[in-house]
Amino acid sequence: MPDFALLAVFVPTFFFVSITPGMCMTLAMTLGMSIGVRRTLWMMLGELAGVALVAVAAVMGVAALMLNSPEIFQLLKWLGGIYLGYLGVQMWRAKGKLALVDNATEPTARLALISQGFITAIANPKGWAFMLSLLPPFISAERPLGPQLAALLGVIMVTEFTSLLAYASGGKGLRRFLSRGDNIRWLNRIAGSLMFGVGVWLAIG
Repeated sequence: MPDFALLAVFVPTFFFVSITPGMCMTLAMTLGMSIGVRRTLWMMLGELAGVALVAVAAVMGVAALMLNSPEIFQLLKWLGGIYLGYLGVQMWRAKGKLALVDNATEPTARLALISQGFITAIANPKGWAFMLSLLPPFISAERPLGPQLAALLGVIMVTEFTSLLAYASGGKGLRRFLSRGDNIRWLNRIAGSLMFGVGVWLAIG
């Protein structure tokens, strides 16, 4: 059984960390603005898988090894950053219609959204360092590791999903406001600029 006293402290701690604006939350808001909350769920799926992988790796000590191999992070960061930057440019150039909407229901587009979330989650060295420093103190050496890790992952997944959903919903609200009249082009440019910014942030952050 997990240590419920430690778990009670971990819940608000991770909530405040998760709800803080960052690359993944900005990406969720951008996609919520451009393609809506429902389609953004595919990105959230990839992001949650990435966060879970980072959390498990941190507990198992793999993160310490990864942090000592910066070339791996550098490659992931640049590849992910270039891809997101490319999408941002495409959204900026779109005219007369909402960017990314037409092809968003195709299986390839769903896979692309999942990849965006996954790459953004695992290619952030600060995320690895944070998990490595945050999770171990909430693991009790006197209790079995499996149930504790499962409980922490449950809290992380629910909290992260709630935060992503909140940001995506906020983006959808902006979309409704900016879509009035002849503002579609400006909507695409705002979303494209945010997407490009996340790409630059990922590449050089």
